Amino acid sequence: MPVHPVAPPAFARLFAWSGAILFFLSLAYFLLSYVTRFSVPPADGERAGAVVWNVALFTLFAVHHSVFAREGVRGWVARTMPAELERSCYVWIASAIFLAVCALWRPVPGVAWQAEGTALWSLRLLQAAGIWITLWSAAVLDILELAGIRQLDSGSRAAPENIFKTTGPYGWVRHPIYSGWFLIVFAASPMTMTRLVFAAVSCAYLLIAIPFEERSMRASSAGVYERYIALVRWRLLPGVY
Repeated sequence: MPVHPVAPPAFARLFAWSGAILFFLSLAYFLLSYVTRFSVPPADGERAGAVVWNVALFTLFAVHHSVFAREGVRGWVARTMPAELERSCYVWIASAIFLAVCALWRPVPGVAWQAEGTALWSLRLLQAAGIWITLWSAAVLDILELAGIRQLDSGSRAAPENIFKTTGPYGWVRHPIYSGWFLIVFAASPMTMTRLVFAAVSCAYLLIAIPFEERSMRASSAGVYERYIALVRWRLLPGVY
């Protein structure tokens, strides 16, 4: 029978809570950057180089997500990390990389579109809806679970039956947080090229990652995820995808 490492309670609580704080700070910094720095097009600059840099930067974040989603890596983390800190380890790394992505994102010259009047308010309503859907979805999943704090209290992983919700937005689509993200990053005005590259690259990654993520959940949930798919047919947009 394998023996899992055990972290001292004081260290475990410090590690988990500091990771949770970093998680929320990374999201706040993204919103601040998207509203301020990303909304101002540079007067000049080399577009191709900035785009290549930004794509490479976000790929680093995407690779981390993809690697940690692999069963072999998840098994290694489960064997080497205390059970109550497994989620916090992921949160720490993902949050630090996301902070770096936002901080190092290079401005790209140009503006794709800039709405006014009714069109502007329509975009703002869509963006507000995206924020609302994201926060509601996170609350359904349990924000403390996402931030790694709930695992600290339970000392173990959540059972699959407790993961796949059908309440709130999870009764509409299987990935409502991703749906909210699409609205947040694309329903922006002015849509500078800096913003557009960030929106396009991040959403392209989500579209690529979803099938792999669902395959992993099928493999690890002993039929629970298949039953969830039967209940909630659509991935991101009801009636479309």
